[in-house]
Amino acid sequence: MPQPLTLAEMLAVLDDPRSVSDLRRYYLATVDAPFTGGQFEHLGGGGDRPETAGAITADDLVAVELLDVRVPPRSTLDLLQGPLGERVAAELARIPVDVALGADEAYPLLVAGGAADTAWQALRDAEGIGWVIAGKLLARKRPKLVPVYDAVVSCAYRTGSGFWAWLHGRLREENGVLGQRLRALHEKAGLAEAVSPLRVLDVVFWMRHRPAHSNPCTGIRLP
Repeated sequence: MPQPLTLAEMLAVLDDPRSVSDLRRYYLATVDAPFTGGQFEHLGGGGDRPETAGAITADDLVAVELLDVRVPPRSTLDLLQGPLGERVAAELARIPVDVALGADEAYPLLVAGGAADTAWQALRDAEGIGWVIAGKLLARKRPKLVPVYDAVVSCAYRTGSGFWAWLHGRLREENGVLGQRLRALHEKAGLAEAVSPLRVLDVVFWMRHRPAHSNPCTGIRLP
């Protein structure tokens, strides 16, 4: 089985000149060629704003549709006015909005039994949600902590289960150089403050690998 990308391999992708242009295409696209995902963190003022940070809202459900997934009607109702929404809200109350992946405080939230993991498990097991939508909902609520993750970026990174812990470790390597590079790309591309470093990483790898993605996964072509 292929090994996940090393830190050096990830930095090589980020340093490629295409990364800035891909970010601009994704977030600053014209009406003629939009990527709807560029509004994921902006819709309705964002999922982590104080008024709604503690619960899944209708805006959050629309926001994940901008990433080409959809929560089925029964689970939508359960999230908005049922026990599933109450369970997720209880875990969100345990997750500060300002804790970032890679920080010391992040890891206890991610491991089995941690608040983020428990919320993800509850969402994943709901009817018609699964691991991709569960992660995208939590990324909307806690964009600094939870990365957007789907089959395309999983293939690009050559990762599987345990992705959060893997990326947490990469962000801590070599005095946090990965986070530094992501913030520099954010500035070069002229992105809005609402776009987190984790989303910069996701979009760069998704845009790069999407045209070549296949099943079975072949992994990203490095520069």
